[in-house]
Amino acid sequence: MSQATLASSHLKRVGLDQLTPFGNNLARPECVLATASGSVFASNWRGGVSEIKANGEVCEYLARSDSFQVLPNGITLMRDGSFLLCHLGADDGGVYRLGRDGSLEPLLLEVDGAALPPTNFAHEDKQGRLWITVSTRTRPRALAYRNDVSDGFIVLLDRGAARIVATDVGYTNECLVHPDGARLFVNETFSQRLSTYDIAEDGSLSNKKTITEFTGATFPDGMAFDQEGGIWVTSIVSNRLIRVTEDGKQQVIVEDSNAEYLAQVEAAFIDKTLGRPHLDNIQSEKLRSVSSLAFSGPDLKTVVLGCLLGQELFSFRSPVAGVAPTHWNY
Repeated sequence: MSQATLASSHLKRVGLDQLTPFGNNLARPECVLATASGSVFASNWRGGVSEIKANGEVCEYLARSDSFQVLPNGITLMRDGSFLLCHLGADDGGVYRLGRDGSLEPLLLEVDGAALPPTNFAHEDKQGRLWITVSTRTRPRALAYRNDVSDGFIVLLDRGAARIVATDVGYTNECLVHPDGARLFVNETFSQRLSTYDIAEDGSLSNKKTITEFTGATFPDGMAFDQEGGIWVTSIVSNRLIRVTEDGKQQVIVEDSNAEYLAQVEAAFIDKTLGRPHLDNIQSEKLRSVSSLAFSGPDLKTVVLGCLLGQELFSFRSPVAGVAPTHWNY
């Protein structure tokens, strides 16, 4: 048995009593990032980013604007210390750059001559390219909480030029370039699958494959890679953190859910009546719709969980280390 297989086989389910809360008075911390400095950053619905420093201090970087309220879903930490915010407006989207002084300027508001719809997530790869996801063109978005709607897409912003590189995605959520640099992994939330594309030298995507499909009330949202080849996936509503191997095997690491409520959600999903009330009134003990994760700590073995309905983050220790993200040393 290889070292990687041995390490992975010893992953155990983490009990809710092993989750450590930190941060306070956070505002919809849907997306979390960690850096080598020990800081953890979370999206902040008040119009920016919260930083939870290694000493526990929380500070906010909020946009100074009297005319526009940015509603950040995904956030991206840039080399110069600024942040990219994916604006999840009711009807509008786009990617904005936020300076730590509160300055806010648009980075990308349209692609192929059309305004960006509410925008979900942006990932910077090692080449400095940005992969941007839009979950759906449907209005209101709740009408796309179905497995027969696949109008999400992926935008590539490379050296100032933006173009759509993937369409017909089933509610596009977080995406990450694999450590091998040759593949893009994408969570399709309401198609309930983790997919991958091959990346050409020019950034074009092809050869879409399904890594795994989820069932019941498991709706994949965030993701991160570990150093043993696993993909860690968060599921909103069901509050599950699942480790997926590249051959599609799934292992639940954390779960905080109510079986009766999940049965109601699953029934609504099957009947195509799933709506915001199902997503916003989850039944759980600690986790409030776990949506994102990041490996943190000097050894990259502390897992941080972000919850889009929560006001704090949670962490636990993992025997498997994560892969350092692009922004790790920013």
